[in-house]
Amino acid sequence: MSADAPTADTPTTERPDTPTGETPTADGSVADDAAEEPRPATYYHLARAVLYREYLIFVRYPANAIGGIVVSLFFFAALFFGGQLLAGQALTDSIEGIVVGYFLWTLSVGAYSSVSNDIGSEVQWGTLERHITTPFGFAPVALLKGVAKVVRTFLTSAVILAVMLLVTGTRLSLAPVTVVAVAGLAITSVLGLGFAAGGVTVLYKRIGNWLNLLQFGFVALISAPVFDLPWTRVLPLAHGSAMLQRAMVDGVRLWEFPLADLALLVAVAVGYLFGGYLVFHYATRRARRLGVLGDY
Repeated sequence: MSADAPTADTPTTERPDTPTGETPTADGSVADDAAEEPRPATYYHLARAVLYREYLIFVRYPANAIGGIVVSLFFFAALFFGGQLLAGQALTDSIEGIVVGYFLWTLSVGAYSSVSNDIGSEVQWGTLERHITTPFGFAPVALLKGVAKVVRTFLTSAVILAVMLLVTGTRLSLAPVTVVAVAGLAITSVLGLGFAAGGVTVLYKRIGNWLNLLQFGFVALISAPVFDLPWTRVLPLAHGSAMLQRAMVDGVRLWEFPLADLALLVAVAVGYLFGGYLVFHYATRRARRLGVLGDY
């Protein structure tokens, strides 16, 4: 008989009372094998990861975040004080609309660049393939990263808005639910434009000058004469800008808007987001077919 073989008096390490699926640990406790198995990640985990990433970027690089706020305030100061010298009372009479428009413009630029510039950076860094090979797919990852950047942009734009109100002495209606809902739906259409621009960036790489030029086009969209030209309501930002003016200047609450205006705002937001997603999808698929997805 082997010396290592257990005898009748030798206790064994087996636990006959251990249920199936449970494994005894070193300290005698029982661990569930099923609990130790890796669980697949969900969209909740993805959203939490990208939000935490934006938080870390904001905390670890505060000088860059503060610099963006300072630059935005510098341009507004040049617009406000320069306009006072040139227009005088005419600027003072329309200062509420200028403040609201500039607030929406900062949100729009943040939403647009959050997707287009981020995808351009991924192409330059050579990390685009990692997004393609994720279980979620490239588009959901890019969309959630864009949403996370929009959340950060809302926070920084709120600081800019507070400073603008303090400098100009303007008083606006700041109902949080109304402002966030109307402004959020308004810039959703811009998020769709950012998706389309990101897809074109993947395909043609260096188009930064054209992307930056489109940001100045947001000024024309925000100031579009929707009452004189009703067809402009279907353009990005135009209808949302008019509703945000009524909400912040005239004090109109979200539930006080006509149902047709709210339906059009949602339709424009969803339409441009879906259209931008389609452009992004077909552009990235063509880039993969041409073999230029990761090239730069």
